[in-house]
Amino acid sequence: MVGETIDGTYRQTNLPNESKEYLAKREEIRLAEIELLNARERVAELRRQLPEGAILEDYEFVEGPTSLDEGDAPARKVRLSELFTVPDRSLVIDHLMYGKKNTKPCPMCTSWIDSFNGVAHHLAQNVDFAVVAAADLPELRAFARARGWDKVRLLSAGDSTFKYDLGSEDEEGQQDSTISVFTRDKKGTLRHFYSVHPWIDKDIRERGIDEWNPIWNVLDMTPQGRGSWYASLDYGTKVQAARK
Repeated sequence: MVGETIDGTYRQTNLPNESKEYLAKREEIRLAEIELLNARERVAELRRQLPEGAILEDYEFVEGPTSLDEGDAPARKVRLSELFTVPDRSLVIDHLMYGKKNTKPCPMCTSWIDSFNGVAHHLAQNVDFAVVAAADLPELRAFARARGWDKVRLLSAGDSTFKYDLGSEDEEGQQDSTISVFTRDKKGTLRHFYSVHPWIDKDIRERGIDEWNPIWNVLDMTPQGRGSWYASLDYGTKVQAARK
């Protein structure tokens, strides 16, 4: 049976022909996975212990019709405060690296939003979620249409300083991937709670938020590992070549 055996080890399978060497190494991995679990829990607890963040201005965004099938008009202005459905509920915003100096959408950001779109109805049970890009609204919605992003709220940052203030845009208009969390209390006060970027150290430029996407976790479970894999907007040619 899967679970604890007489010798005190935990089996993950019922295969009868696994070697002692394999089982010993698998047990080492299991214990390391528990350490990793505890480390993730510690980081999450540290986040929850953050003191009150900076009070924010009520940034203004531009939004189109709810359905992508309805075209891009009429466009309306919407405030950050209006993205919260109820008080004391967190708002998570994914900063899409698209617009201004970045004339093409970031493939890595795109892969994240592909995933978020698939789980948006699950997230909606506990948090409000939106995607903000520097791109003009028609460009953003055209790309979303091509990707099938029909379950996430899409916003253009418009003329606001939102992306610059949150560190996902520099003074020249270069974009970067970022995920930010905000709160609004019963009095309506808007605060920044937490932001994270791919770069979390001078030598760690892309791994800061790869845990937010299951792709790397799946690849890391294989004998080949993640290797040099990098997200792409289109895999048609690569996939067809690999299957021949």
